[in-house]
Amino acid sequence: MFTTGVAYAMGGSPGGGGGGLMGLLPILLMFVIFYFLLIRPQQKQASKQRDFIKNLKVGDRVVAAGGLHGEVKGLTETTITLEIADKVRVKVTRSAVSGSSQDAAVPEAQKPA
Repeated sequence: MFTTGVAYAMGGSPGGGGGGLMGLLPILLMFVIFYFLLIRPQQKQASKQRDFIKNLKVGDRVVAAGGLHGEVKGLTETTITLEIADKVRVKVTRSAVSGSSQDAAVPEAQKPA
C-alpha cells in the first residue's frame, strides 16, 4: 500500500497540459519586442546605406566615416576619389562613406543667427 501511495504522489499535476506553452510565451514575446525595436530598424538603416553607396555619382558631396567632407570626383567598384580641398584628392573605400554632406550639416541650434 505504501508503494501505491508513492506512485500516486509522483503523478502529474492536474491541468498541467498548457504549462509548456505558457512557459514559452514570455520568451516569444521578448523576441518579438527585440525584433521590432532593434533588429528591424537596423536592417532598414543598413539597406538605406547600401542604396546610398550604390547610387553615388560624380559631384555628390559626402562625408567619410573618418569625418572627411568632400566631393566625389571618381568612382570604381571598390573605391571613391574625394576632393577634400582644392587639388587635394583622397581615395576611400565605398564602405567608408557614411552619408551625404547635407545630412551632416550643422544642427539648427548651433547655427549662427
